[in-house]
Amino acid sequence: MVRAVVTGLGCVTPIGKNVADFWSALTSGQSGVRRITLFDPSDQDCQIAAEVKGWDPTEVMDPKAARRAARFSQFAVGAATQAVADSGLAITDANRDDIAIVMNTGGGGVDIIADGEKTYLEKGASRVGIFTVPAYAPNMASCQVAINLGIHGPTVTSVAACAAGIFAFIEAKRMFDLGEVEVAIVGGAEANIIPISVAAMANMKALSTRNTEPERACRPFDRDRDGFVYGEGAGAMVIETLEHAQRRGARIYAELAGGAITSDAYHITAPDPSGVSSSRAIARALERSGLRPDDVDLIVAHGTGTPLNDAAETVAIKKALGEHAYRVAITGPKSMVGHQLGAAGAISGLAAVLALDSGLIPPTINLETPDPECDLDYVPLVSRRAESRVALANGFGFGGQNGVAVFRRYDNGRAE
Repeated sequence: MVRAVVTGLGCVTPIGKNVADFWSALTSGQSGVRRITLFDPSDQDCQIAAEVKGWDPTEVMDPKAARRAARFSQFAVGAATQAVADSGLAITDANRDDIAIVMNTGGGGVDIIADGEKTYLEKGASRVGIFTVPAYAPNMASCQVAINLGIHGPTVTSVAACAAGIFAFIEAKRMFDLGEVEVAIVGGAEANIIPISVAAMANMKALSTRNTEPERACRPFDRDRDGFVYGEGAGAMVIETLEHAQRRGARIYAELAGGAITSDAYHITAPDPSGVSSSRAIARALERSGLRPDDVDLIVAHGTGTPLNDAAETVAIKKALGEHAYRVAITGPKSMVGHQLGAAGAISGLAAVLALDSGLIPPTINLETPDPECDLDYVPLVSRRAESRVALANGFGFGGQNGVAVFRRYDNGRAE
């Protein structure tokens, strides 16, 4: 198996539009949840979300290109551009054919579809924008990154609901193991805060309606949790084979050791409460990474703040890790950035890498009254100093799609 390492990081999130700001806010427990401003939510049961504020796509894209790109694609370009700059990777004629892009999403340009339908109904067919279809297509995040960075290698998109960001890491590792490429720009992007999405999820009783105190609304693993909070944004990493990174003298944050994908085959929205398939994803991810359950120090949880998800994830962790589950630190970043759907796994991966690199674990904020069913160590309220060596990032999506990525602290002397 090829060793793969993380050499560049980038993000656009509700609590920071770059990695430094994001990590500072995440580790200090700052919530990005506020009243929705992207549309008037007055007639909605849920009126809160974690929005990316002050976003200007022309900082990373040509103005004409930005106008033709959906918000999720703009976020993807922003995060990927940062990651490449952070990695110090020069994209040239000599290597642009051999760099892959895997930028996944859950919904793609759903905002473009909604706006286009409104234009059609109010103004007629002739007024629908000619770039509507290429703007909303889910593959456009990857394609826009390729266009903006001039990359000609494999450009891949998986649409895997809330597990999409995790799937991106696993796909990149497979490319390395197959010898297809030596460098990949990997992540996820989402911009799904639109009236119909919020209304639909609120009608499903999946969203928190704690509208008067939005910062306290997302409460993973807390007894009083009442649903998730929509988020948006993107996360990206430059990941390379160890040999390639060493050849160019790259700074290495962590190692992507492996991952695994399973399916619940249980329900279109609810997780399997038995945790059988999600626990299998954890177990297989560790096995494929050459690790044991008791090697795990940290889990960046899916942790949406819904009653069903948090309980099912806790069961899955216990099944996979046994008694060691009680000795593992678990953090829930969605308590601060909301549920970013297709970008969530990418942001969780980013948190895992930064925790390994810095020795600091972000907190799960709003965890004030622990749920007896959720009885593990979720790092409540404040961050914690801990020298973690192995971190899992979980992503569990609608339809029962489960993904787990394994990151470990980089050790050049590790035996193969």
